Amino acid sequence: MPELKKPQSRLTAQGQVSVPARVREGLGLSAGSVLEWSTEGGVAMVRRVGRNTSEDVHAAMFGRKPRARSLAQLKEGIARDMCSRHARD
Repeated sequence: MPELKKPQSRLTAQGQVSVPARVREGLGLSAGSVLEWSTEGGVAMVRRVGRNTSEDVHAAMFGRKPRARSLAQLKEGIARDMCSRHARD
């Protein structure tokens, strides 16, 4: 069985690279997808960057995941915060 030719790209003078269709399809890439590049031992590696959830961002900022709350609790907290910020003395 003949070996399939590996997808190739050419670097432009502006440093741009096209991602071959077979690779885009395999990784689920589309316009606007973010790719992360790294190098190790003379080898370049590219991977699709996943999207972060609001829980991921919260954990990164505060070192823990947020406590689960009901919609009523969230609305009450927002109302309380708005009143404290905009209450007239």
